[in-house]
Amino acid sequence: MTTQSALTIGRVAQSAGVAIDTIRFYEREGLLPEPRRRPSGYREYDMGTVARLRFIRRAKDLGFTLEEVRELLALSADRHGGVEGVRERATARLHAIEERIAELQRVRDGLAELVEACPGHGAPEDCPILKALAEPGA
Repeated sequence: MTTQSALTIGRVAQSAGVAIDTIRFYEREGLLPEPRRRPSGYREYDMGTVARLRFIRRAKDLGFTLEEVRELLALSADRHGGVEGVRERATARLHAIEERIAELQRVRDGLAELVEACPGHGAPEDCPILKALAEPGA
């Protein structure tokens, strides 16, 4: 790596839109390769690191866990079955998100009913929201 293509951790963070601590965390987690070090001890990166960080950030934005991101990164290098594996993981993530959305809609609907039933005044023991929260199994 030439010094002209070498980037500091600050420049990488800025280019990828992440915090410096995020880069260090991903290095510890093995999502980024160990960077080269200058004689001074400073980390030295290239634009490949920026691209990898953007990949990780976008995958996280789509709801993938760090372990799933690790799998996606490995699959992205698999010239034979990688795309099939990526599709399988994306499909599984989509189903998990759809299930979470359905659960949140149920929660929203239940809370909306409680809010609608609550007059907003009176004794706390008469409040339907507090009653529902106090019910066993609620």
